[in-house]
Amino acid sequence: MKTEYSQHLKNRLQIRKIDYDLPRIIYEQSDERYCDIDTGHFIAVMKANLYNKERDVMVAYVVEENYDKLLTIHPLKEGQKENRVNTGRWRQI
Repeated sequence: MKTEYSQHLKNRLQIRKIDYDLPRIIYEQSDERYCDIDTGHFIAVMKANLYNKERDVMVAYVVEENYDKLLTIHPLKEGQKENRVNTGRWRQI
């Protein structure tokens, strides 16, 4: 399936100084998938070396008819993923 980057994601990559290919790698290789109940977006989470530290990084995306659109990326703070899962905001898929 074809994937596209949103303009927002491209901006975030520049602002956060994140490698351009990282969102696609997370999207394609992540074993952790969630649905964000608040936004309706899908979430892929994977550990990545970012800012000289291994951390969980999330990529939000939507599934369109002919492609998947990657919306945003950001590193998760310690416990942030667990909190979203425990409160029910993120539901594993």
